[in-house]
Amino acid sequence: MAPLPKRKHSTQRTGKRKAAKLKSLPQLVKCGNCGKMKLSHRVCKYCGK
Repeated sequence: MAPLPKRKHSTQRTGKRKAAKLKSLPQLVKCGNCGKMKLSHRVCKYCGK
């Protein structure tokens, strides 16, 4: 049996948790082909590699 919450979480508590997740910025890495900054594990939007 999985434990169940006794009370509903307040919207403030939920909002705090969501705000903390949104604060972290995406990690940028240098493209190996053209040297511009890009999101990791994504295709470079400048050179397409």
